[in-house]
Amino acid sequence: QVTLVESGGGSVQAGGSLKLSCVLSGPIDSRRCMAWFRQPPGKAREGIATMHSVGTAIYADSVQGRFTISLDRANNTLFLQMNSVRPEDSGMYYCVAAQGPQCTRRPEDYNYWGRGTHVTVSS
Repeated sequence: QVTLVESGGGSVQAGGSLKLSCVLSGPIDSRRCMAWFRQPPGKAREGIATMHSVGTAIYADSVQGRFTISLDRANNTLFLQMNSVRPEDSGMYYCVAAQGPQCTRRPEDYNYWGRGTHVTVSS
């Protein structure tokens, strides 16, 4: 059983930065697609950043150029560096892992979810 535990959320002012971490444990398969999803208050979950097993990262338009996803394989830790944050970036952020290597931004394609870490951006 793969488990994911996020940390690093909190409150930050608009224009600031925050770095989220996600520690993976269990049967780690380096071929899995890893991703970050977020859920703004009252809205559906959305995929904002995915990382393919070969290291290719893809971002949603809303975070392109501001957020960076990265993976420390030695420590089984996934990161999301958030820069130039905006109030609309507020919400619950989830670290997720797929069953295999295919990366999408659809929640139903990811089998493993962390409990989330909350981010609040004030204007």
